[in-house]
Amino acid sequence: MTDMRHWEDALDPRAARASVAVRDTDEPPCPYRTAFQRDRDRILHTKAFRRLKHKTQVFVTPEGDHYRTRLTHTLEVSALARTVARALRLNEDLVEAIAMGHDLGHAPFGHAGEHALDDALRDGWGRGFHHNQQSVRVVEIIEKDGQGLNLTREVRDGILHHTGPGTPSTLEGQIVRLVDRIAYVNHDIEDAISAGVITADDLPQSEVAVLGATTSARLTRLVGDIVDSSRDSERILQSREIGNAFLRLREFMFTRVYLAPPASVESSLARGVVQQLFHFFMEHPEHLPGSREGDIVRRVTDHVAGMTDRYALREFRLRFMPQEGPL
Repeated sequence: MTDMRHWEDALDPRAARASVAVRDTDEPPCPYRTAFQRDRDRILHTKAFRRLKHKTQVFVTPEGDHYRTRLTHTLEVSALARTVARALRLNEDLVEAIAMGHDLGHAPFGHAGEHALDDALRDGWGRGFHHNQQSVRVVEIIEKDGQGLNLTREVRDGILHHTGPGTPSTLEGQIVRLVDRIAYVNHDIEDAISAGVITADDLPQSEVAVLGATTSARLTRLVGDIVDSSRDSERILQSREIGNAFLRLREFMFTRVYLAPPASVESSLARGVVQQLFHFFMEHPEHLPGSREGDIVRRVTDHVAGMTDRYALREFRLRFMPQEGPL
């Protein structure tokens, strides 16, 4: 049996150690993989991970084969996070596992679907929906036919806190939290330009001057800044200049892309699809798949949140539109 602890000898003292990672249910160690490598592999083999290829990133059901999906976003986050972790001698396996699992709970149609579910749950039952919390629920409860994956607490903590008010307990989780935003802003710029929503000349020139004129240049600058700013820190940081320029670029994307036509128009339609499906299954639970979950609201939420875009549209047509055929 190979001792996995020797892999940790080269890590920075600040890095998380797989040898002391904790699972809710104890398991014998794997002779060939660290605990975080096992978590990554478990996530990669889930149904929820495979469904990400048919879930919206920013443009709802775009025509063309080259727009990002939730799956390609996940892979880009993982690659960037590993680069930062390696440069800082932090745990690459942990950042990869967190990155691979961070969006497993995302609803169909991206943030439009997330907001639709959140509104439906708040209006009717005083609950809410956040994809980071749903991602944890996927790995803890839903996958493996309700058994969950028994992931380490470090991975689950990073998934939970990749967005929202909390801060990840590990530096590796903090890397994923920051790199997630860097990845989606930059690849969404590419997709928005490809879709003709904006042009490269529309980008704010003061921010372009600081961060770079191309995706490659911006990512190089942003990643290098994180490494330089975090090398001797107990937190993962950006410099003031780069961080502020990036925030302004992100604000530009919200104003010109995320909250503007055509994305906003399609998002509004997608919200209607998600909310009508939610209410349909609440009224007709006999159409839900089998589940160990006894809470009907939770069952419906799990079912709708797990849908891909195309499955949600297919269900919507089945439940709410006349079917073609002989009269």
